[in-house]
Amino acid sequence: MNTATRPTSASAVESIDPLVRIERVTCRYGEGRPVLDDVSLIVRPGSFTGVVGPSGSGKTTVLRLILGLVHPAIGTVERRTGLRVGYVPQVETINWNFPVTVAETVLMSARNGRRWPWTNPTERAGVADVLERLGIGDLAGRHIRQLSGGQQQRVFIARALFSNPNLLLMDEPTSGVDVRTRHEMLHLLADLHRSGLSIVVTTHDLNGLAAHLPHLVCLNTTVMGVGTPTEVLTPDILERTYGAPMEVLEHAGMPLVIEGRHDNIIRKIS
Repeated sequence: MNTATRPTSASAVESIDPLVRIERVTCRYGEGRPVLDDVSLIVRPGSFTGVVGPSGSGKTTVLRLILGLVHPAIGTVERRTGLRVGYVPQVETINWNFPVTVAETVLMSARNGRRWPWTNPTERAGVADVLERLGIGDLAGRHIRQLSGGQQQRVFIARALFSNPNLLLMDEPTSGVDVRTRHEMLHLLADLHRSGLSIVVTTHDLNGLAAHLPHLVCLNTTVMGVGTPTEVLTPDILERTYGAPMEVLEHAGMPLVIEGRHDNIIRKIS
């Protein structure tokens, strides 16, 4: 399912029992139309998958299914026994004025809300280790509202990693960040993947993030396409996913998505 950054070969990955199997799932909230309709998705050990689609397409619901926070009306969700999942929510959903430090934020992920004065040396060392791993060890005592966008993302990745997960879920990790932070986030996720962590991210960022991932799922209530960026970031699949025409060029060996029919631009590039 993956390409160059995967730690194992494609045939080896396909032969391994999945971490999560979503099979023909339909999911709705209340009596409204389905948020997901007949969706199937497999997350295997060593995989790195991006779920792309417009707002309201069901991307976050896929993560909630994996977490067990929502349940399908139809279909099944199977998780490997003992699976440990770390979750990084959208930064827009977090109350950055909550009176907590970076270290306390990380610790609270797996310690039932216990705060820093009541921790033991082993727990404090674990927090220090994960912050150092993400390059923010010097921020342990800083209040979370004092951080930059990139630092905030790293804190919540550290929080997710503190419980030593097999699978990391991230909801729109590059939403609202600048180009430099997006670039740093991409490299960080690639490093985590190379270390053996399986990752699923949702994103609407086609060129900044999705085009760089080894495996993509195009989603708009149902699955429109699955494969590498080259295989699924095509005009036909993107138009069915987003409901609007898009052109796709090739730049440095990767697809480059352009919204609309920019015929003049394409003629000049050609």
